[in-house]
Amino acid sequence: MTLPEARAAGRPLVMGVVNVTPDSFSDGGAWFTPEAAVAHGHELVAQGADLLDVGGESTRPGAERPSAEEEQRRVLPVIEELGSLVPVSVDTMRASVAAAALDAGAVLVNDVSGGLADPDMAPLVAARRVPFVAMHWRGHSHDMQARAHYDDVVAEVIAELSARVEALVAAGIRPADIVLDPGFGFAKLAHHNWELLRRLEELTAVGHRVLIGTSRKGFLGLVGRTPDTVRPPLGRDVATAATSLYAAQRGVWAVRVHDVAGTVDALDVADALRASS
Repeated sequence: MTLPEARAAGRPLVMGVVNVTPDSFSDGGAWFTPEAAVAHGHELVAQGADLLDVGGESTRPGAERPSAEEEQRRVLPVIEELGSLVPVSVDTMRASVAAAALDAGAVLVNDVSGGLADPDMAPLVAARRVPFVAMHWRGHSHDMQARAHYDDVVAEVIAELSARVEALVAAGIRPADIVLDPGFGFAKLAHHNWELLRRLEELTAVGHRVLIGTSRKGFLGLVGRTPDTVRPPLGRDVATAATSLYAAQRGVWAVRVHDVAGTVDALDVADALRASS
């Protein structure tokens, strides 16, 4: 199965999130068993997901890493089952996990470190000739928020991602296979996330496909709230749909979301408005 292209202008692909972790910030490990994760994947596809992103390592702030063996144990059975349903991405920073996932049926590697966490990742992706999501990253979850210092967050994220593109191409990855992700919530404070979202067209103008993942992130929990009344992750899906629609109108290739139905509804409304004009 191959990776689909965006459907039309203003209509990005919807990537549904399948967390196979016991400590996810967004769903608290609700889909930790392979059976539950596969059932959830089927549910997301029924809701309109164009592809699924399967991950076995939580990247929430402060999270500890599982072993590579444990990460593979979590994701491989799920990818094997879901890979015949829709295109599947593996969300991993480890080349060994990515290789096993590609063998199991994944068609895309989504690396939140952009290939920085494992020097074997870029050569693997180059050899396999598969699409690769390079996210903006400044370090692992246990200390990444300490690195959230920017003079101009948009300019610096673009510069750092551009440097990653140069390194990835030098390693043999085809430019057309590189997808960029600005890394909402990763070494970013709330005002950094809003600035990145507001100026998203500066990133899409770089020339690579762009994936955004605002889904259930902490900065959305603060919208219209005081610090002591922050919305919990499951209460951020309407805000997620709103930011996904905003990103769609600015030319992103795909939006990565936990609640597929809400985002699909928002995109359908925009399509209906365009059709009526």
